[in-house]
Amino acid sequence: MNGRIVVAKFGGTSVADAGQFRKVRDIVLGSPERRFIVVSAPGKRFPEDRKVTDLLLDCYERAASGKPFAEEIGRIRERFFQIIDDLKLSFPLEEELSVLEASLKKKPERDYAASRGEYLTAKIMAQYLGFTFVDPAWCVCFDEEGRLDAAMTGRTMRASLLPLERAVIAGFYGADMTGRIRTFSRGGSDITGSLAACAVNAELYENWTDVSGLYAADPRIVDAPETVPYMSYRELRTLSYMGASVLHSDAVLSASEQEIPINIRNTDRPEDAGTMIMRHLPPGVTKNPVTGVSGRKGMSVIQIEKVMVSDGSGFSALMLDILKERALPFEYCLTGIDSITLVIRSDILDACREDLTEEIRKTLAPDFLSIRDHLSVIAVTGEKATDASDANVRVLEKLTEAGIEIITINQGAGKLNLLIGVPEERYEDAVRAVYAFRKER
Repeated sequence: MNGRIVVAKFGGTSVADAGQFRKVRDIVLGSPERRFIVVSAPGKRFPEDRKVTDLLLDCYERAASGKPFAEEIGRIRERFFQIIDDLKLSFPLEEELSVLEASLKKKPERDYAASRGEYLTAKIMAQYLGFTFVDPAWCVCFDEEGRLDAAMTGRTMRASLLPLERAVIAGFYGADMTGRIRTFSRGGSDITGSLAACAVNAELYENWTDVSGLYAADPRIVDAPETVPYMSYRELRTLSYMGASVLHSDAVLSASEQEIPINIRNTDRPEDAGTMIMRHLPPGVTKNPVTGVSGRKGMSVIQIEKVMVSDGSGFSALMLDILKERALPFEYCLTGIDSITLVIRSDILDACREDLTEEIRKTLAPDFLSIRDHLSVIAVTGEKATDASDANVRVLEKLTEAGIEIITINQGAGKLNLLIGVPEERYEDAVRAVYAFRKER
């Protein structure tokens, strides 16, 4: 089969029950271009529900500690049986679960247990659609350290998928050279979808979820925020890294390298256009200078002052070496004539706070050293938004008008983001203030 290829990934809410499976079928069979489907494990059906992956991890934890896990397996059996029975499928669920139980009793492995939700969902979906099932253990390759081997994965996925007319691939996991199952971080089915899109040279990667695209702000903070119709890969990575949870930030990398557009769609509202993520805007489309606002709480600021810190003595390099030796990541670093400011996650800093400050004093002999906690970082994101506008100035004015203390400001030369440190207790107020400015544009 030749022609346009679309890879469609369906998240946990899209496969939560039999009713959602039917919606997926209607979407997939509604276009012959949707040839390769990637699925997550069933998510929550209602707010108090448990995700299947969490139930599987419960099984692993009990098995690893030598405790019985029959009750947990029973809950998983019930979830999948309801789907199979409602769809009137003949699927060997007991046989599959017996393999899982035997593995947990013999040698419990966390990644293997966690991956079985995607594995079972993909097999059931493949039978329901009449597609070929593809186990990513065959073609998503990890090294012995559990890191993705992107080059090998590209080759093996291409060889596995292209000969097939249509296929369903389980998301979230793969295997190393010994056959041991390895998983991505949570949300990693997005990565599988992106890898599949690249392997088959898809013209579009659709990511189906429970929202009609990416919001310009967190709807838990801002009432009814606007959906962003178009966004660049870089903007998406920034918003995802800073807290927007619709798409795994690493999923963007492979697709962006091959310039495959990503379309965020809503399984419950397939008529909505969603958000299109691409390298360049379509002709005639203009964008708001602020694409979106996101942020993170739980940050700390390390302030170091020393006269003539920028006189070529290597003071800044020594500070970064201290962090490197301790493998301490930081969010960003600001240098002044006589100062260095580092923003770092508080939970990382707490583990070595006293030792780190002692080493800084011993190695750098600063004139002043302080650590301020309870900081949040707001990311105001817009691709080259400030090239011909006063957007960043107006954002800062909005925060000042709201009486919000601005602790740090950072903007790179690429002008993609303005990162603003504010007190943690004013985080939501700051997001609302920035979004209010966006609405005015």
